[in-house]
Amino acid sequence: MIVVMRPDATREQVDDVCRRVREMGLRDQPIAGSDLWVIAAIGEDRKKDPDVFEHVPGVERAIRVLAPYKLASRKDPDSATAVAIGPDWATGGDTGVAVVAGPCSVESRDQILESARRAQAAGAVGLRGGAFKPRTNPYSFQGLGKEGLELLGEARAVTGLAVITEVLAPADVDLVSGYADCLQVGARNAQNFRLLDAVGRSGKPVLLKRGMSMTVEETLQAAEYVLAAGNPNVVICERGVRTFEAHARNTLSLSAAVELKQRSHLPVWVDPSQGTGHAHLVPAMCRAAVAAGIDGLLIEMHPDPAHALTDGAQSITPDTLDELMPLLARLAEATGRSLQGVRSG
Repeated sequence: MIVVMRPDATREQVDDVCRRVREMGLRDQPIAGSDLWVIAAIGEDRKKDPDVFEHVPGVERAIRVLAPYKLASRKDPDSATAVAIGPDWATGGDTGVAVVAGPCSVESRDQILESARRAQAAGAVGLRGGAFKPRTNPYSFQGLGKEGLELLGEARAVTGLAVITEVLAPADVDLVSGYADCLQVGARNAQNFRLLDAVGRSGKPVLLKRGMSMTVEETLQAAEYVLAAGNPNVVICERGVRTFEAHARNTLSLSAAVELKQRSHLPVWVDPSQGTGHAHLVPAMCRAAVAAGIDGLLIEMHPDPAHALTDGAQSITPDTLDELMPLLARLAEATGRSLQGVRSG
């Protein structure tokens, strides 16, 4: 059940509704939006009557939510949450399309600083880069660890770009949070429920990637873990799923991204690099994703893809990013939006 408060509801009225929810044997989860409060009543509520809140002071309406992802579900067709990532930008709602670019892995100081400068010059609003890398092969490059985080922090200080980087284990959440503006939960950890709970309690924005074999509903339930831990700042990222196709590393499902936006109020991004595995496919998938109405792009860009330590085959060059951004800006404008940081003209 979701109880939607009036925009002018007081904190005392919000607390009163929370108390009433607890008296019904449910757990209350108040969420402060930009314009109003929403209280999620978590638990078995199929026999609870939302009409009991009809005349409670400060309540606008109460809605029974049958989906298992109560907090992640879209409350009404016009509801869309904006999640602040960096100090100067947010994603979702009417904020425009965000582009975050950078290498798969932080490899050296020169590499990450050059990547950050080129991403900033192209109009990206954030920098991606892995300090800790989950690899299928135990002998592959696993990332620079804390040194990589420090280099990301330096790149942010130089360029002002917000940093998005992956965290692999609950024990690392505090460490990574000290350097990152947004914690990424990768596809391999998308159903690591202890990690989801830990990033939920961190308070940091979370970029949750869809697992390589997860359904849309399972993805939303994974987001629910983060939300239920008290963190409303979640971005869902479609990065392709494993199928029988051989032409691409994964099958990037733009229909899944659109469906996620239909079902949830959370921002939805697309990672066309992981989603295809081939750099020549990335620009077209970026254009298609913007045309489909997604909120952001997470693009792998490397100054020297041929010598990248991870995922060079799917990394575009800085020059390709320069050419791509104005096209994305025009597509965003054609769909009634804008590309953050880039003018379409």
